[in-house]
Amino acid sequence: MTTPNRAPTAKSAGYRMPPEWAPHERTWMQWPYRDDFVWPDIAATQAAYARVAKAIRRFEPLTMMVREADLARATEFCGDAVDYFIVDLDDSWARDSGPNFVKNGDSLAASLFHFNAWGEKYDRFRNDAAIGHRVAEALQIQTFTSNVFMEGGGISVDGEGTILTSEQCILNPNRNPGLSKTEAESILCEVLGGETVIWVAGDPCDNETDGHIDGIACFTAPGVVLCEVGNPDYPDRMKDLAENRRALELAKDAKGRELTIIDIDEAYDAEAPSDRFCRSFINSYIVNGAVIVPEYGTRTDMAAQATIQSVFPDRKIVPVNIDDIAVAGGGIHCITQQQPK
Repeated sequence: MTTPNRAPTAKSAGYRMPPEWAPHERTWMQWPYRDDFVWPDIAATQAAYARVAKAIRRFEPLTMMVREADLARATEFCGDAVDYFIVDLDDSWARDSGPNFVKNGDSLAASLFHFNAWGEKYDRFRNDAAIGHRVAEALQIQTFTSNVFMEGGGISVDGEGTILTSEQCILNPNRNPGLSKTEAESILCEVLGGETVIWVAGDPCDNETDGHIDGIACFTAPGVVLCEVGNPDYPDRMKDLAENRRALELAKDAKGRELTIIDIDEAYDAEAPSDRFCRSFINSYIVNGAVIVPEYGTRTDMAAQATIQSVFPDRKIVPVNIDDIAVAGGGIHCITQQQPK
């Protein structure tokens, strides 16, 4: 009896996702346009996206994905320094619906999760579910497609075979009912070219993304993790996040190293106009020579910037106010996706 041929995965083809701090060719973003409950003040949100785009463009090229109907508006806000890619969109979270770029030597490919709008929380996501394929077609690169629903904000990689994720996200019944942790580990390693998966429980307060890791913890170097510690005024939340930290303390990476953990507060003193408001400084974005960091106009800003500078001493820290992005539950990392050089 012959065994049917299985489609190659990124890992089986020799590809691996580089870490975010590796050199970038460019950044990809998706232009916001939905004038509804997602964005209560769409003009303010577009201005905030433009601020982030212009900050990134100081350090590397940037392509803004935009509907044809919104091109003039995007150009008005972002100018001609940004490249534009005309494509149908539903929403504007490039980290989650965009491709996971992987490399094999100098060869670039796109390794894709299925996307269902964070467990079908929104009924418009078919265009965004195709974004990874549209970008790969434009770049004329190979694609690998997984068999799980997941988002790019749910993973962080160290570039040496270690993947950081949360149980709350990929094991959630609204994405992958019946998926076991062992099965999830195997799939994540095949998608991203990994060897070891480190799990944290998640964030019970995050009902928008169901515990995306990019609001909890992230690799800043092999063996080094930046970890959010929560709000001291809310002991239950501190306890939940302490459990995540404890999981990191007990973990070893793909090289067998224990992790160095660096604590960082969330922006607990930021005024939150919605219960979805993203207060995470973890949700920063590393670019060539800099880190683009959320700014909330509170006393926690300076401490967070100092912490991030300490782990990236050779990069410039560039704060950008994101109140009109955070209102919908995400930050700078959520709206960006790096294409490795």
